[in-house]
Amino acid sequence: MRMENQSSVSEFLLLGLPISLEQQGMFFTLFLVIYLTTVLGNLLIILLVKLDSRLHTPMYFFLSHLALTDVSFSSVTVPKMLLNMQTQHLSISYPGCVLQMYFYLLFGCVDNLLLAVMAYDRYMAICHPLRYTTIMREGLCVLLVGGSWVLSCGSALLHTLLLVQVSFCADNIIPHFFCSLSILLKLSCSNTSLNELVIFTAGGATVIFPFSGILVSYGRIGASLLRVPSTKRICKALSTCGSHLSVVSLFYGTVMALYFSSSLSKSNVRDMIASLMYTVVTPMLNPFIYSLRNRDIKLALGILFRSSILCAK
Repeated sequence: MRMENQSSVSEFLLLGLPISLEQQGMFFTLFLVIYLTTVLGNLLIILLVKLDSRLHTPMYFFLSHLALTDVSFSSVTVPKMLLNMQTQHLSISYPGCVLQMYFYLLFGCVDNLLLAVMAYDRYMAICHPLRYTTIMREGLCVLLVGGSWVLSCGSALLHTLLLVQVSFCADNIIPHFFCSLSILLKLSCSNTSLNELVIFTAGGATVIFPFSGILVSYGRIGASLLRVPSTKRICKALSTCGSHLSVVSLFYGTVMALYFSSSLSKSNVRDMIASLMYTVVTPMLNPFIYSLRNRDIKLALGILFRSSILCAK
């Protein structure tokens, strides 16, 4: 990928969060704790799925990949934000900015697609329980995850290749804590109509189609439960889908908040708050949602802790 264009800008300045110098230390500690919690929580889920044979099922296979994506997604923006807050060195090189934007788009898209894949897995488990193990075999699971990564790479690469074709002139100040595609296009001094068209079509498709898949999957689950109403089936479905529904609500809630804050508000403050929820808070909460609401994860976690205590003795 070529990182140079005809622009005279060799670096950008990330202004970061609108925090006074007196509050920098407090917010640095807060975001550092959140980031470490995100990394440790998601890596713990990956470890549990790897070590506990009872978690070697399609649902937890997808969950481990979602945890890996959440760690990666948060790591794209938070370490640089923390470094800027600590050192007050706000610059980021042009190649570094482009790469940050690419990986932000990549992991955000993978997150989105994996949630749709997990919804399909829940649909198969509840509506076709007798055929579940036959249909959701290992090969199909790997194909679904691999396809999510390939589609996400293609989408992020398309936006990135189009971005490096535009020119940047004197204005190199980014009023945000990371290199956002929409802000970079606003800073450009060349025609960005093609970029905006691709964002509207390809970018919109990577959000709308997975979200539609989630709605269809849960719509069919609901219809199946209503056809044969049973308290036991409904309770089992809620215990199976509750964690995923919570994560989906959190993910798309912050996505919609980010979209509306960007389109309706002229101030960048609301946009940054929504972005913080999307990139910092949501990846931290996902492990808690799955561990607190999932009996298998809590059981595996208890076994791991007991084994650790025995080994320590």
